[in-house]
Formats: sequence, structure tokens, C-alpha cells
Amino acid sequence: MPEGANLGLWCGNPQAIASLKKGEVVLDLGCGGGFDCFLASRQVGSSGRVIGVDITPEIVVKARDNAKSGNYANVEFRLEEIEHLPVADSSVDVIISNCVVNLSFDKLQVYRDAHRVLKPGGRLAFSDIVTVGKLTKLFKSDVDKLTCCISGAAAVDELKAALEDAGFKDIQILLREESRSFIIRDCFPGTGVEDFVLSASIQARKNEL
Repeated sequence: MPEGANLGLWCGNPQAIASLKKGEVVLDLGCGGGFDCFLASRQVGSSGRVIGVDITPEIVVKARDNAKSGNYANVEFRLEEIEHLPVADSSVDVIISNCVVNLSFDKLQVYRDAHRVLKPGGRLAFSDIVTVGKLTKLFKSDVDKLTCCISGAAAVDELKAALEDAGFKDIQILLREESRSFIIRDCFPGTGVEDFVLSASIQARKNEL
């Protein structure tokens, strides 16, 4: 793995639920330095392709440098918002994302555009932060907690409703109870945030034609 590919900005392992196959086209929302893209590259092989999208120009440059230094010929990186993906309609087999969608202020648009670019029968495999209790106004307005993926987390029922609204089916949201201690509590010790925020593995599928 190229040095600097792993920025440490994660809350799960989308690779573990994506069931990637040789020859598939994979799209990573909020790819960062490219870590998950490079893992996916190995799974889809030379006949497959991986596209990483990120909103930060410096990060995209870094990811491209990492791909070049690691000789990942089947990986490319594009600069754009995850709400408006620079990808053709019905061209992607699998979309992965690792602790990014919570940062969006228009999550429904993220899921709608994800649905647009997926092929019929294509699938989502996300890791993200969700809430199982009501966030206080203090948490909602705290910039530090937003950038640390807490304040923007969606409630589980809201997340499911947004995925359904976007057109997805076979929705599965698996709460990862162990994340309360090794991810959430360690970020904000003494706040009790781990009582109502945790990470989840999220899967959904686009309808077949």
C-alpha cells in the first residue's frame, strides 16, 4: 500500500461487505488518499476498474500520486462532490464509502445520485456513523463534532427512509456495537456520546430492469 494512502479517517470496513468480484467497476465516495480504492483494486483485478471521488483538490492529487507510485493501473481519481458524481448513468457495479456520507448536508441527493450511476442490480456497501438517540443542540452545532463525523450522523430510520426514497431495495443496516468503545468514546471521552452514536455497515441494492 502506498505510504500516505491510509489517512486514518474510517469507521468500518466496506470491503468486508462489498463481496467484490473480478471485472467489476467500483466507485468510492470520499476516497481520501485512496486506501479503500487500492484494496478494491486487488479484488476486481486487471479486468475491473476502481474510481475514487473526493471534493478536496489536494487529496485527489495525493491519491493520484499514490496510485502512480503503487502502480495501480486500474484505479483513477476524480474531483467532485459526492452529491453530483462525475460518473455516467448505470455504469458502476458497486459503490463503497467509509465514514463520509455523514458529512454531506444533502444525504438524500447522495443516495439519489448513487442510484443513478449504479447498474441495474448494482449495490451499495457503506460504513458510516449513525445515531440511535437524539443528538443535543450542542452536539449538532459543534464544528469539531461535525468534522469528526458525529454531528452529521443520520438516525437509523432516517437513513433507511432516504435509501428507500432514492429507489433502493434490500436495505440492511447492521449496527456495530463494538464501535461505541474503540471509535466513538475515544474521540470524545467523558461526553457520553457513545450512548447514542455508533458505526454501522449499510447495504442496499438497485432494482434489476
